[in-house]
Amino acid sequence: RQQEAVKYIDGPLLVLAGAGSGKTSVITKKIAYLIQECGMKAHKIYAVTFTNKAAKEMKERVGKLVQGVDAKGLTVSTFHTLGLTMIRHELEACGLKANFSILDADDCQRLLAELLHRDNSPQLDAKQALKYISKKISDWKNDLILPVQAVSLAQSNEDLIAAQVYEGYQRHLRAYNAVDFDDLIALPTRLLQENQTLREKWQNKVQYMLVDEYQDTNTAQYLMVKLLVGGRGRFTAVGDDDQSIYAWRGARPENMIQLTKDYPHLKVIKLEQNYRSMARILNAANAVIANNPHVFEKKLWSQHGLGEMIKVVTCPTDRD
Repeated sequence: RQQEAVKYIDGPLLVLAGAGSGKTSVITKKIAYLIQECGMKAHKIYAVTFTNKAAKEMKERVGKLVQGVDAKGLTVSTFHTLGLTMIRHELEACGLKANFSILDADDCQRLLAELLHRDNSPQLDAKQALKYISKKISDWKNDLILPVQAVSLAQSNEDLIAAQVYEGYQRHLRAYNAVDFDDLIALPTRLLQENQTLREKWQNKVQYMLVDEYQDTNTAQYLMVKLLVGGRGRFTAVGDDDQSIYAWRGARPENMIQLTKDYPHLKVIKLEQNYRSMARILNAANAVIANNPHVFEKKLWSQHGLGEMIKVVTCPTDRD
C-alpha cells in the first residue's frame, strides 16, 4: 500500500493513513521518487504540514534520501511559512511594503483591546468580549470573510460589534504595514482567488504538492492548495478523519469529503497496517473509533501479535 501511494502520480491522491501506518515515510519517499525516478526538479515540489516540528522532521528525513544538487530549492514547510513566502514575493499585490511586520498574539490582543475600549460601551465585560472578538476575527479570516461581509452577515449584537472591531483592526494593520498570523494564509489565498495572472504564475511554480495532516486544514488552507495545484490536480493529501482534533480552531475534516467532490477522479489508498502497536490495542482502538461519524471506513491491523490484556484502572481523583 505504501509503495502504491508513493508511485501513483497520475492524478489527485488521498492517502487515508491510520495511526502508526507510516504516513511520513510515504511523503518523504514520494518526494525522493518524484526527483530521482520521475525527473522532477526539487524546486517544483512543495510539501506542507502544520507544525515547525513536523516540517523539520520531514526535511531531515528527505535529506537522507535526496542530497546535494538534487535537493536544491525543495520546499518543505508549514502552511504559514509557505503563505509568508508568497506574500514576500507578491508584496505590491498584497498592499504591503518590504519591511512589513507580523504581529504575534499579544500584539493583536493589545490592538483589539484598544479598539474595543475606544469604540464600545464600558458595560461590556472587556475580557470576555476580547476573547470572543479575537476568536471571531480569526474564524472570519480562516473562512476568507472580509470585514464588510462580516458586518452584513452579523446575526447578533455581539457579532455586529465584532465585525465593526474587525474593520478597525484591519485598517490599523494596514496603517502599521503589518499582518497577523491568520493573514499569512488568508492574504495569499485571496490573491490566488482574485488575480488570474498571479494564480497562473504560482501554478507554474508548483508542479507537485504534498499535504500532511489533511484532516486539520481549514477553509482557507483547503482553497490555497486547490488554487495552487489548479486543474491538473497533481497532489497527494495524507490524512485521517479519525485523528481530527482541531475543529475548535477551524479545522474541517469534511474537507476530505470535499476532495471527492472537487476531484471526481480522486484515487483513495488506505494505509491500515500499524507498525507501532500490538493487535489488542488496535482492536480496542477500532472499537472506539467505530463510533465516530466518518466517511471512510478503515480497520487498523498489526503483525506484532496479540499483546497483553488491557488493564482498566479506576482512580478516585485525577491526581491518582
